[in-house]
Amino acid sequence: MNIEAVIAAALETGADAIHPGYGFLSENAAFVEACTKAGIIFIGPSPEAMRSMGNKIAARDCATRAGVPVTPGITGTAEELLKSYGSIGFPILIKATAGGGGKGMRVVEHESEFQLALEATAREAKNYFGDSTVYIEKYIAQPRHIEVQVLGDQQGNLIHLYERECSLQRRHQKIIEEAPSPTLSTEVRERICAAAVALAKSIGYYSAGTMEFLVDESLNFYFLEMNTRIQVEHPVTELTTGIDIVEQQINIANGDALPLEQADIVQRGHSIECRIYAEDPAQHFLPSPGLLKYYQEPSFETSSLLSNSGILRIDGMQLQTGDTISGDFDPMISKVIVWAPSREDARLAMLSALQQYVIKGIHTNIEFLSGLLQHPDYISNNISTKYIDQNLEAITANLVQTKQQVDIAIPLAAALAKSFEANKNKTPNIWQAIGYWRHCATMDILINEEAVTIDLVRTSPLEFRYNNQEHKAEIRHINGTHYSLLLDGTSYKVSIYEKRTGTYEITLNGMTHTVIRPDMSYVDHEVFEADSGTGGKGGNITSPMPGKVIKLHIKAGDTVKKVICY
Repeated sequence: MNIEAVIAAALETGADAIHPGYGFLSENAAFVEACTKAGIIFIGPSPEAMRSMGNKIAARDCATRAGVPVTPGITGTAEELLKSYGSIGFPILIKATAGGGGKGMRVVEHESEFQLALEATAREAKNYFGDSTVYIEKYIAQPRHIEVQVLGDQQGNLIHLYERECSLQRRHQKIIEEAPSPTLSTEVRERICAAAVALAKSIGYYSAGTMEFLVDESLNFYFLEMNTRIQVEHPVTELTTGIDIVEQQINIANGDALPLEQADIVQRGHSIECRIYAEDPAQHFLPSPGLLKYYQEPSFETSSLLSNSGILRIDGMQLQTGDTISGDFDPMISKVIVWAPSREDARLAMLSALQQYVIKGIHTNIEFLSGLLQHPDYISNNISTKYIDQNLEAITANLVQTKQQVDIAIPLAAALAKSFEANKNKTPNIWQAIGYWRHCATMDILINEEAVTIDLVRTSPLEFRYNNQEHKAEIRHINGTHYSLLLDGTSYKVSIYEKRTGTYEITLNGMTHTVIRPDMSYVDHEVFEADSGTGGKGGNITSPMPGKVIKLHIKAGDTVKKVICY
């Protein structure tokens, strides 16, 4: 956010252009002007176009003049909004005029909540964007979030690269995006894309940009806002159109004309993107910064679903085991993007990729994403922007049910095989050589905190009895924590991570099962993490996440009670 520092760095390194990515300066007109003044090319639109669309009130006015439908809304000062909000009717959406990335937005369901929500949104807008101006609009029930990618050059040529569906969100933050939208009809697709191009042309737009729309249950669409920058989810458009959007941005900034016409753009296949976040879905998506005790991204070679006909792309930070995820920034770790010939093929390919993504030491949303992709509502496209927030308990219950439906013998066999495999590379002592299990063949093992009893027949090859059935198992290492488990003649792809001696986390079909061998567990030299729960100890109040105090709702003498709120 420090314009002077960025310009100084560019001049010091001899850069002739700056690509702002999708950070906040990417939509800052003052930054564009500072680049021009310093003789540096800004890879993006003009400051005039940025101002036209960067302010959501001005953007709505532009859309209205261009004949693009917008939702009913009111603009004005906080005092004016407090006087006139009744004409819209509840629910109401309060938005920061300079907002973005899901920040500076609040939904108000009831009149009694409106004033506090208005103050809080204005305060958040000031903190994030340096501008406390807000506006209100009618909140559409069960909307879809559809956005259209546009490209324009400085010669006046402008095209679209079709649409993306970004309806799966939590707290207005997208987590799964796909292209093309499974919601739109051909006729609505043509109209919404044409509206996006018309609006972009009306402001003389060039570079890459995204027009965002809300689509109701009758497929009526309403302009929401324009992002005058590259979008986080742009890879799904790149994979379905074959157009490198960043390359086009650079060429346009260099003054080159678009080498493409609208007739050249064709959508092929289906692409899905999942955003990997350092957050805990079980705690209402609280950020989960910390040390990466193990980190392994999915690979193209180990997935038959991808290597046959698909594409796997990881947009990340080149993280490695031992790195730290800071709590100072957005909790997104990376993006996983897949392409396949159909939506179902892409869904299965993404599940395969998520199965291979191993992050230990912090909470992530990987298992949550796997559960969503396996949920009947996602498969049948029965979703909206409110779906996760309104159905979080049901989604979580479905995750638990999905995990419980797994044949426990699979993670049990994987953990046992791994625990005995460790001894193969060690010089056996007398007890290992003669098979100490002969005298204690029956034991209890904990799986997901439930005790099960097994009878061990032999350790190499592994044979054991569980639930009155005899099993034979062996594992073959693939790479990292990934193994091929052969159980009773059936092969399974699993991830086996030894969290500590005798404790194994087995991931199968995106769901992780914890298996503990109590006979191996010990606490010597163990470092136990401090309790991160909210509470007061020794006169202090601790928080489960980093934060900044921006307002106190109490005064000296008030009684404070413990309340769990998210």
